[in-house]
Amino acid sequence: MEEEARSGLDFLPHLRQKTAHGWGTQLFLYKMILMANLTLIYGLRLLPEGEVTEIHDATLKLANGHEAHVTMHVIEGSREQIEKQLKQSLSAFFDFYPEI
Repeated sequence: MEEEARSGLDFLPHLRQKTAHGWGTQLFLYKMILMANLTLIYGLRLLPEGEVTEIHDATLKLANGHEAHVTMHVIEGSREQIEKQLKQSLSAFFDFYPEI
């Protein structure tokens, strides 16, 4: 299996290295690169500052039966500050996946 995984990543040499988690992460990225369409999961809610006492990750059920988790993030400030930070965060998120 490892030989098959490596051979499919020849055109992406930076994804060919095996990590501590095995080939799963690299194969997931490889699959994302080949997809025509992606799904972005997000949620937004505005509340008065100081109202939130706890935040938990969201749990997703995947088609393969596994679960995935989405980390929740908090941005506080004025409308302008929140919009600016949200735009920067979205841009930075896609910087994690330069292959897509």
